[in-house]
Amino acid sequence: MAQQITQIALVVRDYDEAIEFYTGKLGFLLLEDTPQDDSKRWVRVGPKGSAFSLLLAKTDSDEQAERVGNQAGGRVFLFLQTDDFRRDFNEMQTRGITFLEEPREEEYGTVAVFIDLYGNKWDLIEPKLLPS
Repeated sequence: MAQQITQIALVVRDYDEAIEFYTGKLGFLLLEDTPQDDSKRWVRVGPKGSAFSLLLAKTDSDEQAERVGNQAGGRVFLFLQTDDFRRDFNEMQTRGITFLEEPREEEYGTVAVFIDLYGNKWDLIEPKLLPS
């Protein structure tokens, strides 16, 4: 049986502010926003053309609220791969995305860490093409 991970839940304070950030600042698409019981919604966002999406999960407990912005314990949590680092880096800066460092060249590609509206750390990365 073929399997793949298709989405990951990202704990957020508010659906609408998260949608605004991910669609307005990162340029993701709103893939789904379906109302459910008890004021919950099934909200998915993701980059255009990506098979992977984020499921925006609104907190409903104090314990969950404590995790907003720190789902990975301060480490980089998510990785946004691009085919043109400079283009996307410049566009993201124009849209107000906060980068925690200047772009750097690594053995595996060009990368810089940025934060989302809650403080989760992301890598913007353009991998190096491996010789074939």
